[in-house]
Amino acid sequence: MENNTSLQQQLLEAGVHFGHLKKKWNPKMLPYIFAEKKGIHIIDLNKTVDHLQETAAAMKQIAKSGKKIMFVATKKQAKEIVSECAKKVNMPFATERWLGGMLTNFNTVRKSVKKMQSIEKMLNDGSAESLTKKERLTLSRDKEKMEKVLGGIAQLGRLPAALFLVDIGHEHIALAEAKRLGITTFGMVDTNCDPNKVDFAIPANDDATKSIAIITNYLVAAIAEGLAERQASKDEEESHDHDSNENEAKARRLEAEAQAEGGRGRRGRGPVDAAAPGGQPKRRVPNTRRPAGGGR
Repeated sequence: MENNTSLQQQLLEAGVHFGHLKKKWNPKMLPYIFAEKKGIHIIDLNKTVDHLQETAAAMKQIAKSGKKIMFVATKKQAKEIVSECAKKVNMPFATERWLGGMLTNFNTVRKSVKKMQSIEKMLNDGSAESLTKKERLTLSRDKEKMEKVLGGIAQLGRLPAALFLVDIGHEHIALAEAKRLGITTFGMVDTNCDPNKVDFAIPANDDATKSIAIITNYLVAAIAEGLAERQASKDEEESHDHDSNENEAKARRLEAEAQAEGGRGRRGRGPVDAAAPGGQPKRRVPNTRRPAGGGR
């Protein structure tokens, strides 16, 4: 309870509770509105805390399973905050602009990413030296343009498992693509949006930089925990496998030694009759036949 109170106080200080003007509200946000003050809706921070913790738990599990969560925030005040947070946990992000079809036409987008990487490689390894100065300059400009838009998804080899959206109204194209592909969606939802459009809605002010920062950092901390637990379980499995291999090798060595010892023990006993009980040495039978041509 103390942790919840502390978190609620931090959210209050960051201005997470300030919604939009009453005339701009979405009626579906009614359950999350605490009151109205001077024509502005006030968000219920108790609901914000509950939904924030629920979202953080879901994101932690996704990260623990090794899947990717893509951060989307093209609003001016959210770009830098979200890109820095995403980089901390090595997650993909789109903060400049959302390319139409970034998810639904993912294969084509991947081709553009590969083209960007090939240009970068040419410029770095010196293979572009054979080109004219104008051609090199054109390549550099093309790379910068593509890197600005595609840099955040350069390491994304397949579709992400989830999307986190700072303003679901502003990022409606990304939200529509995620819904079409059945990708899990998380979002900061202000009083002018429909919270039912995302799977996990966090009622919060999505315009103030402090509000965006505190929500995003809280979620990134949960993702970092999930990644740490995943790494710990991997290390434990590797340690267990190493111990198992050592035990198997030891058992084989002892078995080989036992067999060698048994072979040395039988070496001076003479031939062993396999049919004789207990594997005892075969008894010699004296020759009772008379010599040929002998008298009585």
